[in-house]
Amino acid sequence: MFIDPKANEAYVADGYLNHRVAVIDLDSGKIKRMWGAYGKPPTDEVLGRYNPSDPPAQQFRNPVHCAEMSVDGLVYVCDRPNDRVQVFTKEGKFVTEHFIHKDTLADGSVWDIAFSKDPQQQFIYMADGANEHVRIFERKSMTELTHFGYGGRQPGMFLGVHSIATDSKGNIYTTETYTGKRLQKFVNKGLAAITKPSAAPTPWPAKTGN
Repeated sequence: MFIDPKANEAYVADGYLNHRVAVIDLDSGKIKRMWGAYGKPPTDEVLGRYNPSDPPAQQFRNPVHCAEMSVDGLVYVCDRPNDRVQVFTKEGKFVTEHFIHKDTLADGSVWDIAFSKDPQQQFIYMADGANEHVRIFERKSMTELTHFGYGGRQPGMFLGVHSIATDSKGNIYTTETYTGKRLQKFVNKGLAAITKPSAAPTPWPAKTGN
């Protein structure tokens, strides 16, 4: 859920039984508008198992797992089993989509996202629960810059990395489901240089803690 205090609205990823983003009036609790994949009216259609070789699904699969609004008023929606992020206007008009490691099967690659805390929200941090990574993207281009973490129980590893958030200092927090069952904090140590001089600097959490 994302709260838009200016509009007094909540954007809800209603995707474990339904296949939609629902926008709720915070005073009345009534649904003001809703949409499915590509901004189409949501349906109860059962799409079956995801196949990366098939054409892109025209509806969300279960679960639709996040709905987050950026500072420029775009709504990023995690279509987890379809391995994609779809981007919409506040009114639900489809803008674009980005597939993330689209050969990922099982629980999918796009579990949750969080934005960096700079004024432009230059980076997106993505929880990829199936592949046990946190991925970092340049937001405008959705170019993947780097990732960290892999499967395991030690600090800095993940087992079902489920949710992700950032605080005012840019620190990253993750939670894990299934057998992970923990919260981890990754401390923001600033931007680290990378090998290609023409590339953007990469935000890299340098220290972890439980």
